[in-house]
Amino acid sequence: MDGPEDAPIDALMRDTGIVAQRGLIRRILTTGLELARDGADRLDLKITAAALEEMRSAFSLFAPYADRLKVTVFGSARSQPQDPLYRQAEGVAAALAARGWMVVTGAGPGIMQAAANGAGPGLSIGVSIRLPFEETPAPIVGADPNNVTMKYFFTRKLMLVKESHAFVSLPGGFGTLDETFELLTLQQTGKAAPVPIVLLDRVGGTFWAGLRGFIDAELAPAGLISPDDLDRVLVTDSVDAAVEEITRFWRNYVSLRWVGDRIVLRLRGEPTDAEVGELNDRFGFLLTDGLIERTGPLRAEVADDDALSLPRLVLRLAPRQVGSLFRLIRAINGLASAPTS
Repeated sequence: MDGPEDAPIDALMRDTGIVAQRGLIRRILTTGLELARDGADRLDLKITAAALEEMRSAFSLFAPYADRLKVTVFGSARSQPQDPLYRQAEGVAAALAARGWMVVTGAGPGIMQAAANGAGPGLSIGVSIRLPFEETPAPIVGADPNNVTMKYFFTRKLMLVKESHAFVSLPGGFGTLDETFELLTLQQTGKAAPVPIVLLDRVGGTFWAGLRGFIDAELAPAGLISPDDLDRVLVTDSVDAAVEEITRFWRNYVSLRWVGDRIVLRLRGEPTDAEVGELNDRFGFLLTDGLIERTGPLRAEVADDDALSLPRLVLRLAPRQVGSLFRLIRAINGLASAPTS
């Protein structure tokens, strides 16, 4: 039922020319009014207002590049140009940029600057944060219009994660580890769509291998994670292997969408009957019931004009198996029907 504020809100939207997504805009405006009715204190209101303003600025920055593949590179702000890790970050960013990828960074010094250097200003996007020390926008990013500055880590992290199709983490401190474990948590819980994650070290380095050893020795045996939770991650000291892992993930798989209790996987190449049968043989244990099946666009997809030209597979995934989707996607990318380029 409409509340007493709905009529003036509708009038405000009409007077300001808002015609699209009116239901969601009304929710945003109504929530602001409800904060006032709740008696939210000044600090709570300042956090809410600043977060909304920052997200609006970041959404506007990324909007022109919505259809571009993007990789976010995480790493220490303290790495110096002579550090082998700096050269690794520069190299992986340059290699992906040469394949048309845009590179997203935290727009600071160290690894972030190295990645921005590797991509070049035309293919780099920076999401920097205001800190009392240490981090300022990298020169190549700070002078570029593709940069936004944020006050809060949580809004910055949202944009660094939301907009990217792949992630590369190089060794770093608390901030880098926080960002990396956020990625792993989102993948494990199914709160984010499957994406390739690469933990890239210096040649012969042991930083990520040491972390993996700790996870294998302490977390998995204690039942705190599943033994295969880290299988979705590539730990490597090779730029070439990192680039291959990222680009191969998007060889055939395009996107997914939940429609009720079904997951729809959109592909570039349509699998054959034999290939679908093989997928069922290998991954049927992931399903609650039924089979992995080829399908045309579902009714909800048609209503939204959502990638209607692409081949599809549909399945009912067991809730606790959401984190295992990456295995199915890897298999789909390896099908003979997948495009070779």
